[in-house]
Amino acid sequence: MSELTQMNAAHDIGLIRQSCVEAMPPELAGVFNEFHRQQISYCYWKSSRRLLSILGGEGDIDLLVARSDQHRAQRILIERDFKLFPSVGDRDHPALSFLGYDERGGRLIHIHFHSVLIVGERLLKNYRIPWEEALLTRAMHHPTLPIRILEPTAEALLLILRACLELRRLDPMTLGEWQAAKRKFALDRAELAAQVDHGALRLLASELLNEELADLVADALYDKEELDSQARLCRYVRRHCAAYRSYNALEARVRSGARAVLWIAGGLNKHVLHVPRPWNRRAPGGGRMVAIVGVDGSGKSTSVAALRAWLNSKIDVVPIYFGTGDGRPSLFLRPFKLIMPLIMRVLKSKPSCASHGKKSGQAPGSLYSLLLMIWAVAVAADKRKKLTAARRATNRGLFVLADRYPQDQIRGFNDGPLLTRLTVAPGWLRRLEAAAYALADRVPPDLVIKLVVTPETAARREPEMDPAIIRERIAALQRLQFPRARVVCVDAEQPFAQVIRAVKREIWRLL
Repeated sequence: MSELTQMNAAHDIGLIRQSCVEAMPPELAGVFNEFHRQQISYCYWKSSRRLLSILGGEGDIDLLVARSDQHRAQRILIERDFKLFPSVGDRDHPALSFLGYDERGGRLIHIHFHSVLIVGERLLKNYRIPWEEALLTRAMHHPTLPIRILEPTAEALLLILRACLELRRLDPMTLGEWQAAKRKFALDRAELAAQVDHGALRLLASELLNEELADLVADALYDKEELDSQARLCRYVRRHCAAYRSYNALEARVRSGARAVLWIAGGLNKHVLHVPRPWNRRAPGGGRMVAIVGVDGSGKSTSVAALRAWLNSKIDVVPIYFGTGDGRPSLFLRPFKLIMPLIMRVLKSKPSCASHGKKSGQAPGSLYSLLLMIWAVAVAADKRKKLTAARRATNRGLFVLADRYPQDQIRGFNDGPLLTRLTVAPGWLRRLEAAAYALADRVPPDLVIKLVVTPETAARREPEMDPAIIRERIAALQRLQFPRARVVCVDAEQPFAQVIRAVKREIWRLL
């Protein structure tokens, strides 16, 4: 090869290395660089084929760290603004979950921190394989990224072992993604088969397993038959690894079944019920509540949906809608919401105190006043119930994301008491309503995000709303105070991506 060709090849390799490094979030690159500087013994121990996509946010980053270095490594993560999120389930699983925030990409980075090698079914990692020292000793630097990975022969051996222990239809999570799981193992095996020498794999298998298994494992890497279909190999591997089980076969099945029930219940709660019970990971240092407030048309509901999508896969998020508009109504308010269209057809026009719809300009009549009193009491009871649920959720370590928040500073609008719109209403009814809004002062959110827009923008987004009411509410929002919460104003006139990034930054600081 000529000198010019060598220079061009070196230049191309340098460009590839630079592009790979740039694809890694700076927060993550900083952690690995510090690991190298302090000579932390660690490696990424899952599929090297999928490493780039994992670093790009498509999965957890599984790190194996030597026990002697685990505390120094954890200190580095914390110093680099990674935060430890305690897991609700898998209390017997020694791995830790550290989350970081990718400022550039606006996503969460999940580092799964292992100091011992635990493998097995997704719901029950039942095998503690004593290979940590052997794997870390053989670990190597990635050719283009600042991270240590498994040496290919060690990765191939571990892949076959994991396939035998993890690809089982007894695990409902794996069963639900059976074809995807098989394809993942098949692609990993095909790539490793092109890199690993048969003799080297057999030698390592004989060292870490035994001679009886060495030939079976070495042959399995190159065999056309799928790994889960190689019954003799799977049977021998499971028999060999039985000594490493945390639970015997019967207890493992009972625990796996119980966790499957909890997993299903957690998924149902996450997507449908929203009961204030932890099911995944708690917020570090206790629960937090964030309220997104603003006038109609400022993008509250859209922002809350984006924030839920950002957080929901990693930590427990309880969404609460304190409004009465287009958001998800509670079971308590749903009957009232269902009959609302019928009432609107009967009324046709509203009095001057209304904020939406066609207004007559007249004072509220007897029928409208009666209906508003019923509605005001129902709304106040609903807010009280939701405030109680929000506080219980934060007490239990959950993250509460509130769309709007009750207040009694601004009468008549901005989620304030409704009976102030009426000149005649029983005193006991006013006190009943006021008690619910007073509760909001006693259980304030930790962070309030005010989405600020101009009257013109709000009017364009909410054409049915009275422009005069819009101007009043925007002025009132500026006066609205939450003395016991941190309040941050965000310009919602910006492109939505910038708005969400600004809100994410504030939430991450709070967690």
